[in-house]
Amino acid sequence: MSEQAWQHARNILCIRLDYLGDVLMTTPALRALKESLPGRRLTLLTSRSGAEAARFIPEVDAAIEYDAPWLKSSNQRDARADMAMIRLLRRHRFDAAVIFTVYSQNPLPSALLCHLARIPLRLAHCHENPYQLLTHWVRDPEPQERVRHEVQRQLDLVATIGARTADERLSFRVAAADAEWAASCLRSLDIAPGMPWVVLHPGATAASRRYPAQHWKAVARDLSARLACPLVLTGSAQEAALAQEIGAGIARAYSLAGQLSLGQLGALIAAAPLVISNNTGPAHIAAAVGTPVVDLYALTNPQHTPWQVPSRVLFEDVPCRFCYKSVCPQGHHRCLEGVSPARVVGAALELL
Repeated sequence: MSEQAWQHARNILCIRLDYLGDVLMTTPALRALKESLPGRRLTLLTSRSGAEAARFIPEVDAAIEYDAPWLKSSNQRDARADMAMIRLLRRHRFDAAVIFTVYSQNPLPSALLCHLARIPLRLAHCHENPYQLLTHWVRDPEPQERVRHEVQRQLDLVATIGARTADERLSFRVAAADAEWAASCLRSLDIAPGMPWVVLHPGATAASRRYPAQHWKAVARDLSARLACPLVLTGSAQEAALAQEIGAGIARAYSLAGQLSLGQLGALIAAAPLVISNNTGPAHIAAAVGTPVVDLYALTNPQHTPWQVPSRVLFEDVPCRFCYKSVCPQGHHRCLEGVSPARVVGAALELL
């Protein structure tokens, strides 16, 4: 089906069923869709964390949360929830659907969902011939022919239907109330405007993407000794004990793990001179708000480095690179174990 048909699609369903970082890396493509037709409305079908992020993405008009059964993170259930989702999408009378996936994902389950919801235009990358499930099939060249950054992959996808933008930055809008909270929080920690301080984010959803705790401790100690600056540790409630362990015994190390909403985390990162993080959501928030980031980058996949922001991407090259696993299949975790704390501190000093 021709590009011209998309020029009349005003009500578009955008499907990105992954986590926070993946959704943020899709925002330049969402902006391209939004800017290419005035008055266009975008609804994001996404995971729970993606729906939470949507509140801070100005290109998204509405979000629908969906625990898709074809993703590894989904819970077991019967088909009634999926049938209900088809009915819900049908009621929205979408003109078109754009399915955003990484190259290791199959878009066809989402395409079938849209087909059953009677969405007439359906666009996605796909390795195999989708026949009638996609009206606009973009043959997927990854990873056999090349690998693009995840942001570029999605920009290239929407460009095939004429959607482009001059602004390819990630999108995360800090709310005024969250910015005020961050300013108040920093005052309470006696962190004055203009002084150096660092956000440390030691957690990650996947074990394979976590820099070792003992290395984090050494980084925190060395940064404190060299700069005598405040260190603010962030993370989920489940990571609070880890944050406390890393900051223990270090002057001016403060843990806010388990205490922040997503909006507050975004505002804190936007106010920070530097973020040091595993390759997880906060690294991409930093990119979206323009905060320099040291990214401790496990070599699970190649295409998720910080986008258009001053950064240092640290890893130890290994033969088993790009395993795409949530748990290190070799058991040695060498791609991160091999990154010395001294390298991390050196990278931080370069960016501060």
